[in-house]
Amino acid sequence: MAKLILTHEVTGLGAAGDIVEVKDGYARNYLLPRAFGITWSKGGEKQVESIKAARAARAVASLEEAQALAASIAAKPVKLTVKAGATGRLFGTVKTEDIAKAVAAAGLGSIDKRNIEINDHIKSTGNYSATVRLHTDVSATVTLQVVAVKK
Repeated sequence: MAKLILTHEVTGLGAAGDIVEVKDGYARNYLLPRAFGITWSKGGEKQVESIKAARAARAVASLEEAQALAASIAAKPVKLTVKAGATGRLFGTVKTEDIAKAVAAAGLGSIDKRNIEINDHIKSTGNYSATVRLHTDVSATVTLQVVAVKK
């Protein structure tokens, strides 16, 4: 078993700043190459406080605020304008950063791109959904309307 300090939130494992024990292969082949964690050491444990402070600065302050933000996000679909071909196939794919910008442009609030999970790859125009983790107990589903740019 390998002991790691997570630097990013990993679904089903923990949040940034958590110290976790995982199997060696999972750490060596997945978490470490993607920079989701660093190997635990006594010196590295000093970094835990700075990682947790950075996470707290990005997080929604209270449970009530998170619930209010979740209600506003779920109530209104977000329109996402992207470049697409004549058949509706996108030039590229929609990223979490694009969704975060579209939510902010729609006036629904500011969310961190790291807290967005896209259910399936968005490679064509249409209606999709994505999940946003706003708080440890609160998540919201964003309805996306992906439309092509008018030429």
